[in-house]
Amino acid sequence: MGLIYYAIPFFLGTLLLEHWLVHRREQKEGADTKLAGFTAKDSVASVTMGLGFLAINTVLALLPFAGLAWLYQFRLFDIPVVWWSWVLLLFAEDFCYYWFHRLHHEVRTLWAAHINHHSSTRYNFSTALRQSWTTPFTGFIFWIPLPLLGFPVEMILIQKSISLLYQYWLHTELIGKLGWFGVVFNTPSHHRVHHGRNPIYLDRNHAGIFIIWDKMFGTFEPEGETLDYGLTKNIHTYNPVRIAFHEWRSMLRDAWNAETWRGRFGYLVMPPGWTEDGAGKTAPVLRREYLAAGVSHPHATRT
Repeated sequence: MGLIYYAIPFFLGTLLLEHWLVHRREQKEGADTKLAGFTAKDSVASVTMGLGFLAINTVLALLPFAGLAWLYQFRLFDIPVVWWSWVLLLFAEDFCYYWFHRLHHEVRTLWAAHINHHSSTRYNFSTALRQSWTTPFTGFIFWIPLPLLGFPVEMILIQKSISLLYQYWLHTELIGKLGWFGVVFNTPSHHRVHHGRNPIYLDRNHAGIFIIWDKMFGTFEPEGETLDYGLTKNIHTYNPVRIAFHEWRSMLRDAWNAETWRGRFGYLVMPPGWTEDGAGKTAPVLRREYLAAGVSHPHATRT
């Protein structure tokens, strides 16, 4: 996390620069800056979430290190700290991140931890700082393969920080499509899709650094129709505590009120939108209905 701490001045500087550029563009285009781009309350909520994330990770810093270090003694190989091992780790860690991110959309307990990152209806650099206060507790297991393969713990933690830093610049509308670069790498265009609540965009583009994982596993969707950011049911609050824990409350309430043990378990492990009576609509259902309705979408893929 040391790399993240050093990057804080960069985060704040680029956030202010983006705010100025968006404001300038909207004035030039005649847009109402109170309705588009930024709102002060939204940005403050996102920054507060980011500070909370850093505080929690500072307190818990030794736990993931100790866990990975303990697993490292059971490693299959002795991977040296040389240039080629960093290249291998770049891809291996990003592969772990893809499954961490994807399952945090597809399993409701994990979604309860991740949902706050998608709760803003704005899309700018401050959105990148809207980090979860509970994924430090739910995410550790996804990186277990790395120490078992033989990657030293220090390398793993550094690469995780590099991945988090890379993903910061993806959260902006100021950068358009990047052509050949976006064939392999994640870009702002790809990640804007990930934050869209349009049915065609739900649970798409989970990549960290490399978009190739989404293309390999059928979760890729290029940017097409105009994006509508936020959740399928927006929460309309700037209170960071509510943002952090509202889905935990909803999930536990649903599980408590379920009529069967199957229902209780389902509300914890099935995808968001699943209901005990079968009437709920998950992201794949909403996407299929949207495509079946024949709504025009220039890049729609039937996956």
